Amino acid sequence: MPLVLAATPIGDPRDASQRLREELAGADVVAAEDTRRLRRLAGELGVELTGRVVSYHEHNEASRTADLLEAVTKGERVVLVTDAGMPSVSDPGYRLVRACIDVDQPVTCVPGPSAVLMALAVSGLPVDRFCFEGFLPRKGGERRSVLQELVTERRTMVFFEAPHRIATSLEALAEAFGPERPAAVCRELTKTYEEVRRGGLAELAAWAADGVRGEITIVVAGAERVAIPIEDAVAEVLARRDHGGRLKDVCAAVAISTGHGKKALYDAVVAHRRSLSD
Repeated sequence: MPLVLAATPIGDPRDASQRLREELAGADVVAAEDTRRLRRLAGELGVELTGRVVSYHEHNEASRTADLLEAVTKGERVVLVTDAGMPSVSDPGYRLVRACIDVDQPVTCVPGPSAVLMALAVSGLPVDRFCFEGFLPRKGGERRSVLQELVTERRTMVFFEAPHRIATSLEALAEAFGPERPAAVCRELTKTYEEVRRGGLAELAAWAADGVRGEITIVVAGAERVAIPIEDAVAEVLARRDHGGRLKDVCAAVAISTGHGKKALYDAVVAHRRSLSD
């Protein structure tokens, strides 16, 4: 029997599929991120859980994977669910999927609601190409490094964030990508107080400063295609440098406005200055 990754509603239980109901009712083992939330969902869906229910979350994922893998290899039907959405997508599940694949055990999936796709759909931003970046690092230095790598990313980007960090993350995004970069903050998707705020990153950071509640997904427009050659960007850096300021800071500002990577632009400026001194 395969391991079954079952997507659960991200807010409204009416979004649950009939197949999810059948899988929960027929499972030999249901591994849940939060067993209390699972039982509440089962009650809302009118499903009786006849199989064993075990917890499977970030704190016991490493130790419990072996037990669940053993159940799968014995022919038991193991259904894995998380609190909302698809297991293994910024949620527990990857370890067990990888473990099953490594021993040639089948893995299948019950499709369902996705905060990533819903936020993209309602954001009003281009969705022909996108990338999912999950949660940003909590530490400021690590967060800046990750965002700097994404400065020239042209695909629309999707992030998850906790409510108590949303203002800080939006400020960091505005600093890295520029205050006017279009974005959308989607909170409480499919729930009673669903809200989508659209605007520039600085505007959204100001809105979030007083606090935001609920489950949050951020969608950010990708960088515009570079419109000027690197040589012209270097010339702009040198012109701004004449008015003072650290070279790295000037490069960072020009990189945002031109779409060039900060490091690439800095290296080009250094190389240009060396060529003049030779």
